[in-house]
Amino acid sequence: MGIIVNLDVMMAKRKMSLTDLAAEVDITLANLSILKNNKAKAVRFSTLEAICRALNCQPGDILQYEEDKEQETT
Repeated sequence: MGIIVNLDVMMAKRKMSLTDLAAEVDITLANLSILKNNKAKAVRFSTLEAICRALNCQPGDILQYEEDKEQETT
């Protein structure tokens, strides 16, 4: 997978629902759900900044790098 999005973890720590975060960040619920469920292929820095502002966190609190298992064997 490479980059893991831990948005649900930060939302739980801040006791914020997906609907509340979507409204505060001004992003559609569908797009935020895609990001939360690790289905997104990209994220704009402006969106990441807005999420970090809303959750009072750093990008590293939301994003995590995990080496692909397939790459380890080659």
